Amino acid sequence: MSAKIILMTAALSVLTLGPLAAQEMKGMDHSKMGMPMGGSPSTRAFEDANARMHKDMAIQYSGDADVDFVRSMIPHHQGAIDMAKIELAHGKNPEIRKLAEAVIKAQEAEIAEMQAWLKAHGK
Repeated sequence: MSAKIILMTAALSVLTLGPLAAQEMKGMDHSKMGMPMGGSPSTRAFEDANARMHKDMAIQYSGDADVDFVRSMIPHHQGAIDMAKIELAHGKNPEIRKLAEAVIKAQEAEIAEMQAWLKAHGK
């Protein structure tokens, strides 16, 4: 079989099977497809922080978009703080460490603002 026919057959397979494979992957839990558990200490810390953030963002919705937004954003911002602290514990690049410090400062201020808003609105 010529190389041209083999290449054309492979391309045709990809074109016809690609959409089927994508359909099969819909709804799959892709969170475990990265580095295997037990990776580096920073990887484990990022995985834990990410899982905690997503769990905490799964709020009971009230139907009030303002309240639901704020209640969802608080754990989202806390997740950013947690990840920035992991960078400070494990990262080496001075620019990124400085960015992590700025993220912590900004996100802590925004969390305080959102908590104050919830309190002021009896939520």
